[in-house]
Amino acid sequence: MESLTSDELRHVATLANLHLTDDEVEKYRHQLTGILAHVQSLQQVDTDGVEPTGHATASNTVLRKDDSSTPLNREDVLENAPTTSGEFIRVRAVLD
Repeated sequence: MESLTSDELRHVATLANLHLTDDEVEKYRHQLTGILAHVQSLQQVDTDGVEPTGHATASNTVLRKDDSSTPLNREDVLENAPTTSGEFIRVRAVLD
């Protein structure tokens, strides 16, 4: 793959709303050229007969099943809270 030009990289940076110095343009031009060359080599891999997947390996969730149930009684919840204010649980401020 031929190397990207500085103008092409500046165009990509503009599309991404990035403001690059001349040194950054040169640095990222070489890096992006290498990335694009790698992607181009992946496009040459024969994938005929390979099913598309969402994951490279089997995905097992560790989350519990989301079952609906009767909500907790408000009075019971407030009774167990350390501090309340009316019908709300009072917590320490986390923002100044």
